[in-house]
Amino acid sequence: MDLTGYHRVIERVGEAAARVSRQPSDITVVAVSKGRTVGEIEALHSEGHRDFGENRAGEMAEKAVQLPDDIRWHFVGSLQSNKVRSIRASTHLLHSVDRGSLAKAWVKGIGQPPPILIQVNIGAEEQKGGVEPEHASDLIGETIDLGLELQGLMAIPPLGTIPEDSRRFFGALRELRGRLATDAHPLGHLSMGMTNDFEVAIEEGASIIRVGRAIFGSTH
Repeated sequence: MDLTGYHRVIERVGEAAARVSRQPSDITVVAVSKGRTVGEIEALHSEGHRDFGENRAGEMAEKAVQLPDDIRWHFVGSLQSNKVRSIRASTHLLHSVDRGSLAKAWVKGIGQPPPILIQVNIGAEEQKGGVEPEHASDLIGETIDLGLELQGLMAIPPLGTIPEDSRRFFGALRELRGRLATDAHPLGHLSMGMTNDFEVAIEEGASIIRVGRAIFGSTH
């Protein structure tokens, strides 16, 4: 695998962070590896990268048993409650809790459930998952009452024609976090920004970005 794209993404993260006086180490780059081979993931792992993201439960479950145990798997897609059992044990962070029924399913199982983010439908798009911003407070309360470790918010903005189109949605998620965070539950993470707009997301406060194509290249 050609690692040029990966190294360029890391450079761009550093450049975007510097523009807003942030440290690159404060930003987690999740390499979205859906549709990628075990060999491609191993190549990136050999470079020292540890955070990988998948959006299909079956694919993630298959890869997790074939790859090193020190990989931190992020589940970033829509998750059906009946698929929870297949990925719960291997998940480092679940990005896409968007309803109470999924939160309840995530609690079930052996041991402490992995931490979560709440997905917010920040662009009010019917075809996308995520809780509506006005109902996010209720879902936050429900997850906390269940005993889940809630680490922050996630969003996928409407697809724009240029990266700058995403800025207002990233800003809206940051502002929502500011309204909903408490001392007990600071909602420290903002998972936002992908290949097309991750630099804008960093400028608006993203602590986690989810990048696939810019790292791995176009799908085969």
